[in-house]
Amino acid sequence: MAIEILIVLFFVAMLAGMIDTLAGGGGLLTLPALMIAGLPPITAIATNKLQSVIGTGTSTLMMFKNKKVAFKDVKLLMLLSFFGSLMGAMLVLIINTDALEFLIPCILFLILIYFLFAPNLASLENKTTSQKQNRIYTYIAVPLIGMYDGVFGPGTGSFFSAATVGLAGKNLRSATAAAKTFNFSTNLAALLIFIIAGKTAWLVGIVMMGGQALGAWLGSHLLFKIDVKYLRALVVLMCALMLAKYIYGMIIN
Repeated sequence: MAIEILIVLFFVAMLAGMIDTLAGGGGLLTLPALMIAGLPPITAIATNKLQSVIGTGTSTLMMFKNKKVAFKDVKLLMLLSFFGSLMGAMLVLIINTDALEFLIPCILFLILIYFLFAPNLASLENKTTSQKQNRIYTYIAVPLIGMYDGVFGPGTGSFFSAATVGLAGKNLRSATAAAKTFNFSTNLAALLIFIIAGKTAWLVGIVMMGGQALGAWLGSHLLFKIDVKYLRALVVLMCALMLAKYIYGMIIN
């Protein structure tokens, strides 16, 4: 891969790491970027896990270090999301590659629509939740989102945040901080499966890991200082541009 492409991917990963820490959705930038760079679908998904695990890992460390999240409060949810992602990653390995070529842009489009039209989560903050809702959140929503991350990934942090606000009744800032720890678990689980299966492009992943670490570090310092609606708009714009380029590449080929 040309050095110029690696440099671009480094800065894409840096931006994604910062956005992922602040609002979720960084994978909407990195996965299309990897596929535009020419990686096959499964390799792109696997390499995306490699580079994103350092970003979510850095964010998780900062959340624990700065006492934004207590490990005792999230350890069960991290474990359940981990096992959900393990199952998802094993599932994606048996999906036909041609099917992935078609499914990935379709899923990206649906996630883009979600980011455009999802309700304002702040309006759901601090609503009273029942024990049933909390059980659904813990034993169904979190593992299923983890499985989605193992299969695909982009938007996982935002889905964790939405579930934590809507079903567990947490405020958006707390939900966003907790979502980083869940997302680290799911990225790590999927990465382990993809490494065992030999699907990871190591050079590309390591270059992007540097960008992710820097972006996540910057994002963790800005988490409580910036309006996330501007970041969501940036995610939507950049994802739309990358998705359009990816689809154009499919058409001309």
